[in-house]
Order: sequence, then C-alpha cells, then structure tokens
Amino acid sequence: MQGGIGLEVTIQKAVLAAVTDDLSKVSGVPAFLAEDDASRQKKALYLSRILQGAVHDLGNGVLIVVKH
Repeated sequence: MQGGIGLEVTIQKAVLAAVTDDLSKVSGVPAFLAEDDASRQKKALYLSRILQGAVHDLGNGVLIVVKH
C-alpha cells in the first residue's frame, strides 16, 4: 500500500482445529477424523505446521491445535 498504513492481523490464543477418533467429541472448530493414534498424531503434526500452532492431547482420543 503506497503512502498508507500497513496492518497485519494475527490470531492469538485460539483453538484452530481438532483431530479425533470420533467426530461427536468435537464441536465449534474444524475437526479431522483419524482412525488410530498414529494417524491422529501425524495429522495433528501436519496441521500444526500449516497453521503455525501447537498440538495438545486432551487424552480422550482428541488432539487440538492451538495458537498461543
């Protein structure tokens, strides 16, 4: 933008996505289905790299990708 003010918008402190073995366990965020733990871990890792977030395991078959 010439002669103007450049603005940058970033998302902070949000749940960006969830990877789960059962879609009924997740609502309110984009959810990805994975059949086993290895698949959940892999998908969550890829999403965290793409979304520049961190992965947290909720311990019930759900991994969330968050932005701190």
